[in-house]
Formats: sequence, C-alpha cells, structure tokens
Amino acid sequence: MAEQPHGQATFYQYRLLKKIPMTKTLLALYLMLPLIAAVAGIIAVSWSTIPYMLMAIPIVLWIQYFIGHSALLLMGRNYTKRWRFQLRLPWPGYMPDQHISRRVFLTVQQHTSWIGLCLYALVALWTPPLFTLSLVFWHLWLLLPRFYFLVRLSMKYKDGMLKFNAEDVSYYKQ
Repeated sequence: MAEQPHGQATFYQYRLLKKIPMTKTLLALYLMLPLIAAVAGIIAVSWSTIPYMLMAIPIVLWIQYFIGHSALLLMGRNYTKRWRFQLRLPWPGYMPDQHISRRVFLTVQQHTSWIGLCLYALVALWTPPLFTLSLVFWHLWLLLPRFYFLVRLSMKYKDGMLKFNAEDVSYYKQ
C-alpha cells in the first residue's frame, strides 16, 4: 500500500446494506414509556415515585457512561475517540458519533447492560425499592432503542459498520 502524502486524508468506502428508520410512531412510543412508568408508580405506590425517577436518570446516565467508556478503554485507546456523551433523542447517553463496528458496539452495550444491572442489584441492598426500580427502569429505557435495532439487524447481518443518525440506523459493509 502506498504511503499517503502529508495532509491527505484516507477515504473509506462503505456499502449501505440496510437502513432502519426511527419512525415518529416508534419514537412517540419510546418517549411515552417514562410517562406511563411515572403514572403507574404514582397509582401503585405514591407521589414519591417522581423524585426518585428524577434522581435516578442522571445517575444511570453517568453509570452507563462510566461502564461504556471503561469497556472501550479495555478494547483499545482509539475507540474512545469515536464515542461521545449526548442528550439528543433518540440516542441519549454514551453513543458513537461516527461509523462503528457492530461487534464493538454490541460488546459495549452488553457490558453496559449486565454490569449496570448487577450494580443496581447491589445498590438495592441499601436504597429504597422505589429508587432501585427507577434506576432499573431508566437503565432499560436508555438501552431499549439500541437493542431494538441490534435485534432487527442480527437476523441477517453479523459483521459490518453501524451509523446512528437521528432518523435511522444504517448498516454498512466495508
């Protein structure tokens, strides 16, 4: 392979294999889940559901960031440059901001989901049950769209590159 002259960029060519849209209906259902959970908590338990849910969301975001960032550091230093923390819907949290290997993304999400759930189970020993339920709810809510799209892609495609946009998830082959 010939060396690149100084100042010239390397261009990667990806072939789009599948694009799965994030429909407005799907996004609306996703955004209604916290409201449904809050109303169910108020009816089943008490108004204290609201403060617990409000306290839990920043904690869950921080825990997921910490676990995801740590998993990327264990895989290699160059992966962390491709990820960033964002609050933009439908992908709040620690997400890749450019093309990322499906394998790397799946590994980070698996670590985040299982280590997070184990951590909340451990914290359940010292915190009120309603707060623990709020932690678990937000944890699963944040991971839900990521795993939804991974499941949609898993039937057909095993290796390739993912790109998360506000309107869709694109799957590319390099």
